[in-house]
Amino acid sequence: MPYATRDIRNVALAGHPGAGKTTLFEALLHAGGAINSAGSIERGTTVSDFDPMEKARGHSLDIAIAGLDHDAGDGSFHLNLIDTPGYPDFRGPTLSALSAVETALVVVDADTGAAHGTVRLMARARERGLCRVIAVNKIDHEHADPARVMAQLRELFGPEVLPLNLPAGGGTRVVDCFSGAGGDSDLGPVAEWHQRILDQVVEVDAQAMEHYLEGGESGLSPQELHDAFEQALREGHLVPVCFVSARSGVGVPELLRVAGRLFPSPLEGNPPQLLRHNGQGGEPMAVRADPDGRVVAQVFKVVHDPFVGKIGIFRVYQGTVRRDAQLLVDDGHRPVRVGHLFRLFGREHPETGAAVAGDIAAVAKIEELHFGAVLHDSHEEDHVRLAPVQFPKAMFGLAVQAASRGQEQKLAQALQKLAEEDPAFVVEHNAEVNETVVHGLSELHLRVMLERLKERFGLEVATRPPRIAYRETVSVAAEGHCRHKKQTGGAGQFAEVFLRVEPLPRGAGFEFVDEVKGGAIPGQFIPAVEKGVRQAMQAGAISGHPIQDVRVVVYDGRHHPVDSKEIAFVTAGRKAFLDAVAKARPLVLEPVVALEAAVPEEQVGDITGALATRRARIAGTDGSDGNGRGALQEAVVRAQVPQAELEGFAAELKSLTAGKGRYTLDFSHYEPVPPNIQQKLVQAWRPQADED
Repeated sequence: MPYATRDIRNVALAGHPGAGKTTLFEALLHAGGAINSAGSIERGTTVSDFDPMEKARGHSLDIAIAGLDHDAGDGSFHLNLIDTPGYPDFRGPTLSALSAVETALVVVDADTGAAHGTVRLMARARERGLCRVIAVNKIDHEHADPARVMAQLRELFGPEVLPLNLPAGGGTRVVDCFSGAGGDSDLGPVAEWHQRILDQVVEVDAQAMEHYLEGGESGLSPQELHDAFEQALREGHLVPVCFVSARSGVGVPELLRVAGRLFPSPLEGNPPQLLRHNGQGGEPMAVRADPDGRVVAQVFKVVHDPFVGKIGIFRVYQGTVRRDAQLLVDDGHRPVRVGHLFRLFGREHPETGAAVAGDIAAVAKIEELHFGAVLHDSHEEDHVRLAPVQFPKAMFGLAVQAASRGQEQKLAQALQKLAEEDPAFVVEHNAEVNETVVHGLSELHLRVMLERLKERFGLEVATRPPRIAYRETVSVAAEGHCRHKKQTGGAGQFAEVFLRVEPLPRGAGFEFVDEVKGGAIPGQFIPAVEKGVRQAMQAGAISGHPIQDVRVVVYDGRHHPVDSKEIAFVTAGRKAFLDAVAKARPLVLEPVVALEAAVPEEQVGDITGALATRRARIAGTDGSDGNGRGALQEAVVRAQVPQAELEGFAAELKSLTAGKGRYTLDFSHYEPVPPNIQQKLVQAWRPQADED
């Protein structure tokens, strides 16, 4: 069925684990006539959780998209639904999905109420300028308490949280309290809630308020009330609540009707946060959801399908993307052809001819696509980008290597594909220690990614904790000397070098000074001496780690007119430097990171105690209001911690805070390790035999 931009509703279902997002996703598809019967998570028959790993685990690991066309009797509309993972371990796909919709439908469990993750998701949706709607699910459960949950939501998010409908008959039905005022409910008289939400809506529009005060509710035209509702929703002045039971279907048709009547279309939602980069940052760029305008679309998800190849899922912000169209990717100068244009319905990809402004679609086999790529059809949009999504920092790291020789290239390609699919999964190669390290949001996140390596790419990997980038330095000045002489029957080698090492301030790096007088070392050999010094610095002197923060002064030496050559002075420079370092009270340095941990206030003592056992220096503790209303009482603990002591901290923080804590790290500085640790590192080093 063809539809226009004004008919589109883009909605992402988000919420804490177990709230029933996937079940509600299925119920909406069924109520909208897109599927004959709702799938079951237990039987592995859902549209969204189609991945074998999702079926085995019983919860979502990635987003799933499905569209439906529905006519509720008062007008037809097209609904693009995005189901998102609930576990914070897989928050990357969730946050990327929020950048592609106008409405975040946050699902809350009527048994347990809003969880900590709910608060964070609501805050993220507010930051992206999304309209926020809450669906309280499982209202017909034995232990459901909708009244308590409603009170909790209003305490957490303010008086702007108001119901559009109310549970009645013990959760066996719902009654409309936005359009109607009669009857009773499980939360009290309907008229009382009707009055509250009406008062809240008209507050945002001066004209509507005037008409309401003069003529009451009858003084408001339906269009006037609708426009005021949309404005209140856009500005966050209203956070509507709908009550449902996804399992039994109670309230689902009503929620679908509300989505069509009251959720914003791309023409009504807050404008996307697009920026035009000008070399000095970015300036906001306005786009109109006009299907006849120039094309501007953004890729918010990349999938590597074993049969179709690389798929880029995008949201059209302006213009119309048509099959066989020529489009530009970012600031690329070579256009790409849209050979295949798809709609999405779970694992199925039915082809379509066009995607209008506001729609969500996908294109295949364009290698230039990546997360955040902008598709457009004019060079005037070469430098347009969507405001970047602030993903949680991937703090949990593992060093990986192929379990079988000869698989290194295949592993690198597979890791790159997984990183393209999940922006919160980071792959980096540490050249200093020659290892590949993968970073994720948790141990579970990395475990799932490694399972995907095996299931999708047939790759087994060996893992270990990442190596710590220790350094070495000197603490006092000292002199070194080497006389290198080698005779092998022909031309020999001869070089003699006298040098001095001096400590530099921490972080200063390396200085090489030539103070040779009288040509004791000819000028053409000075670079060779420096080369030898740098070789020794890279290899280390006492523990096998690079040396830093030293000044090397070459002040004397000897040469031979025949036997002196570059290789001889390289060797002499290296050995003279090592001789000096051995006398200069060498130290091993360790990286120290600045840590900020946001934790519930009642766990501050536990966290500071845990950090103290890891040689941390607590820098301070600040209060933090996680949602701007004081309902989420958090504290931010700041500390400096040796990186080597952070192994297992992510799991410990999760355990101590029941999953509510989070932290970030930034490199701070290097400082000497304690003597006992230095002794262990020195004893563990087995230097290679020196070859002249």
